[in-house]
Amino acid sequence: MSPNSWICIHLSDATEAKLSLDNRGLAYSDGFFTTMGVIDGQILWLDYHQQRLVSHAAALQLQLNSDSLLTILKMHAKQLQQGMLKLIITRAEQEVRGYGYTPNTGGGSACEIWLKSSPMAITTAQSLPLANNQFIPLQPAASAICLSSQIACLPPMLAGLKSLNRLDNVLASGELQAIKAKTWTDTIKPSIAEGLLRDMSGQWVEGTMSNVFYQLVEAPVAKSSNRPHSQNNSSSNYLSAGQWYTPSMAQSGVAGVMRQVIIDTLSTSENPVIIRSLQDKDLPHLSQLFFCNALRGIMPMSSLRLFSGEVVSFEAI
Repeated sequence: MSPNSWICIHLSDATEAKLSLDNRGLAYSDGFFTTMGVIDGQILWLDYHQQRLVSHAAALQLQLNSDSLLTILKMHAKQLQQGMLKLIITRAEQEVRGYGYTPNTGGGSACEIWLKSSPMAITTAQSLPLANNQFIPLQPAASAICLSSQIACLPPMLAGLKSLNRLDNVLASGELQAIKAKTWTDTIKPSIAEGLLRDMSGQWVEGTMSNVFYQLVEAPVAKSSNRPHSQNNSSSNYLSAGQWYTPSMAQSGVAGVMRQVIIDTLSTSENPVIIRSLQDKDLPHLSQLFFCNALRGIMPMSSLRLFSGEVVSFEAI
């Protein structure tokens, strides 16, 4: 498989193929995708990605043999050694005209499977060790900003899915890039790494490319960009120190692989993650904030700029 090229997988073989303009993923966003990091020829969080394959195929009524597909993915990961595998699964072309589709005898529709293998560095300079001999990459601290773009609220069957319809995230990412461009010079690189997004109901849900976790101060305090903190959040106990919250994915957002890894990791700790909405009134009272995704791991924030211009700062880890 040539680097950075797409192939179409038929589970029995893989061939370079041209995408038809009748592909339902292109025409209707009728499908989903997942992005997997690879280190030393191994797919990171493989079990979680398989859970996504199974749950998304069931939600979209697609026939998908996840075990056979994983065998192929492992082979490509071994060839890649380090980098990223991106998998796109779409419903196969239908004889039914328009949006409609006809399930096969097994109850689901046949699908097309597309795979891209991209060599790239997966940052592992710092990491948080887990009990199962795995680790979560930990990125350098950066800053975040509240964006005016909003993401869609979805029906229960689609909420949380990593579907191909990501136009709201596209526009939000464009807003973030425009903000960065305003502060970019030949000598100054903007430290803004991510933008915080609301859904159409006004709840703060996730980042442009990531899920979000946060902590709150115990009681409201005076607005300050340098308030004191009682927690000692070294990199070794960053996750275990204090109570973490994360917004629900019940009506919007993507239930990410790394989000679930963190929820499961802390499920047996003294402070399991609490699913809690994040509202405007909470933002000035945040004491910690990080974004996460399966490729970059945890991205801790040093500050968050609100719509008012106030900057809420967080203790360095």
